[in-house]
Amino acid sequence: MTTPEPRDRRNAAHTRERILDAALEEFAAKGYSGARTAGIARRAGVNQQLISYHFGGKEGLLRELRGRWQARRAKLAPSAPAESFPASFAAALDATLSDPRSARMVIWRSLGDHPDDAEESAQEWRTVAAAAVRRMRERQAAGEIGDRLEPEFATLLTFLLSFAPVALPQLIEAIYGVDPLSAEYRELVAAQLSALLDVRTEPEQPPSEG
Repeated sequence: MTTPEPRDRRNAAHTRERILDAALEEFAAKGYSGARTAGIARRAGVNQQLISYHFGGKEGLLRELRGRWQARRAKLAPSAPAESFPASFAAALDATLSDPRSARMVIWRSLGDHPDDAEESAQEWRTVAAAAVRRMRERQAAGEIGDRLEPEFATLLTFLLSFAPVALPQLIEAIYGVDPLSAEYRELVAAQLSALLDVRTEPEQPPSEG
């Protein structure tokens, strides 16, 4: 069995990336049910058989894209412990603003447009939510965030505002008069959320005794 030449491997990797990018466009625009491998092949400028060769079909493409999104989300989620809350939220919002197609796929899936078992999807969200709420509670306990709001509601706000530019772009533009995918929106909403959650740049210190 011959080993592929380096150029052949590079070409194959490039073809895979073109197909994945085209699939992301197709899934974001039409959802999983509406997407067609023929449409993905047309967007990528490749033979439709290459999709089956590299990914096994439409479901294989979805698994690959979802795995990449999950890896990215793990680094940028509002619950990330290594950063301050403003930095963590800004990073999560940037994940949406930099490429809204992945966020659209998440929304499609949330609406039930996916080949997975419904309970599997629900369990994945429960895991994500539990980690985010736990981290929010830790931030409140450390004095980084005020405790006026329940940690569950504060967590919900961070997710809603992260997905709003994709889910409700017309509403954002109508209310604020800015491009929902712009840095201006990010700065505006981050400042308002920090004020609402009473985010403190320095945690409160307990009063000294004596």
